[in-house]
Amino acid sequence: LEGLEGLDWPNSTRTMQREWIGRSEGAEVTFAVEGQEDTLEIFTTRPDTLFGATFMVLAPEHPLVAKVTTAEEKDAVDAYVRAAKNRSDLERQQSKEKTGVATGGFALNPVNGARVPIWIADYVLMGYGTGAIMAVPAHDTRDFEFATEFGIPIVEVVSATGQPSPAPLTEAFTAHGVAVNSGRYDGMTTADMKAAIIRDLEAAGQGKGRVETKLRDWVFSRQRYWGEPIPIVFPVTTEGDPRRGDDCEIHFDRPQAVPEDELPVRLPELDDYAPGDDPAGVLARATDWRFFEKGGQWFARETNTMPQWAGSCWYYLRFCDPGNDEAAFSKAAVEAWLPVDLYVGGAEHAVLHLLYARFWHMVLYDAGLVPVAEPFQKLVHQGLIMGPLEYLLPAANEDEPLRSLPEGDVVKKGGDFVLASDGATRVIAKSRKMSKSLGNVVNPDDIVHSFGADALRVYEMFMGPLEASKPWNTESINGIKRFLDRCWRLATEATDATLDEATARTVHKAIRKVGGDIEALRFNTAISAMMVLSQELQKAGSPALGVETLAQLLHPFAPHLAEEMWELLGHAPSIQKVPWPDFDPALVVDDVVEVPVQVNGKKRGVVSLPKDADEATALEAARGVDKVAGELAKGTLRKTIWVPGRILNLIVK
Repeated sequence: LEGLEGLDWPNSTRTMQREWIGRSEGAEVTFAVEGQEDTLEIFTTRPDTLFGATFMVLAPEHPLVAKVTTAEEKDAVDAYVRAAKNRSDLERQQSKEKTGVATGGFALNPVNGARVPIWIADYVLMGYGTGAIMAVPAHDTRDFEFATEFGIPIVEVVSATGQPSPAPLTEAFTAHGVAVNSGRYDGMTTADMKAAIIRDLEAAGQGKGRVETKLRDWVFSRQRYWGEPIPIVFPVTTEGDPRRGDDCEIHFDRPQAVPEDELPVRLPELDDYAPGDDPAGVLARATDWRFFEKGGQWFARETNTMPQWAGSCWYYLRFCDPGNDEAAFSKAAVEAWLPVDLYVGGAEHAVLHLLYARFWHMVLYDAGLVPVAEPFQKLVHQGLIMGPLEYLLPAANEDEPLRSLPEGDVVKKGGDFVLASDGATRVIAKSRKMSKSLGNVVNPDDIVHSFGADALRVYEMFMGPLEASKPWNTESINGIKRFLDRCWRLATEATDATLDEATARTVHKAIRKVGGDIEALRFNTAISAMMVLSQELQKAGSPALGVETLAQLLHPFAPHLAEEMWELLGHAPSIQKVPWPDFDPALVVDDVVEVPVQVNGKKRGVVSLPKDADEATALEAARGVDKVAGELAKGTLRKTIWVPGRILNLIVK
């Protein structure tokens, strides 16, 4: 995870990847089991709390459960184990109910020899750590709840002050502090005691320092047709022809890689692609493909296929060198193109595709096959396009269901939606993820047919910030269509009129704004700037020089229309060959600026001021605004907050 620190990635994704890996440093500690030769190995991130271990907990699936369970507790333990098998790991982790059963067995604490009762409980998972924990209820919230539920002693061994608490603990103290009730370690800070006790456990042969992770392997096979074939074959021994389905036994030998000169392995054509019930997968039915004879020996192909991420973890490397027939990519190509400057993808891939692509890339980097340690320099998560807004009217009685309303019965008032009939009754407006099951999917082909591909592209970018989730509204595309139609008319009606200074300033401001917004992925505000420019050019009589610039700015957003505009303006195709326009710095700085005026933090008007106006000039202009003057008349001006050229705030008491 160290590479993340140098990347421009959302903090939420960094956190998800760290938590998915779940790296934790601690100690592996060996507890002897009373009356048994077996020992219990546990992993703990807080070895400094060993003196506070008042019970042990095994996962119900732990192999030692049967051995440590006494005859008296066997029936209860067996019943609990059977019940735990019916619950998923996720259910067990999220359950707030604490359940468990004492086995009747005891472990011996290696630091003081204390007898520690052994329990089983389903909040301990076999897949994490060793499937066993030492429970320190004074310093772990789940252990505290469990101990409280079952009346198990709670012994404080870490204190914030370095002194034992005068009263019993009412909740677990999980922070670091100073050791208490810990024998010769009393008075040590948590960090110092961790180091000391790990050192002493190692010297006594009762434990060692260890790093643990929660990361699980991503299974690299699936019983489906779709996916890259796995290039493995098995020599088989059979008395008959395995392709014909003869009644003969087939014995599979050790797997072998398909020779390089026989690659790639290609999937067969099938009449039925359904997975079926065969654990060998759908390809097991393709017997003419699966079995083949070579040199007098029968072979069977692997019938599992690779999962979809087998290609998605490295496809960006192929993009660097897509025409290479000799290798996946050349060294020169990846050195020229990597790292990927910008990756736009959904946050739902944060801990699978994006994380495992980094793993694959690290392996290739360690092997010297790629020049950089991290594949994706900047990561942006685009928001979901949600289904259209749904309007619901709250019922008078909270026990009654919400009533769905047609869009025509609702209007927006301020930041709320209200009934159009009275303008006061608030309506709940919500949007759900597009889903076939909900019937709210919008087919892009239908939108292209009705409005054109450019209108669809521009509308999607205009809906809101790239990272935000936005509700779809087909009616809103009409506004985008009108904007694009205006751009078309400007090109068809273009004149040789010169740009006056005001229009020239608008053009150059648009160049700066659109270029900066594209770099910052603020596509919605870039489109707003082009809408303003198109309106100003229309007022100015469609001057060709301004319309040419509009076509260049519009091209990344509406490429088909921009290309047509460029040819209508008398230029040879293609507009893609034309450099991005430059803006004149002198024309993007206004001599006069619009400054909002606030009174006690509330906007009361706007004044036009020279760009270098001082506070006195701004205050004099503000007094000439009726609403500002009215507020000033209500009290005494105590303070003036002036941000030159930006805002004037008057404090009146």
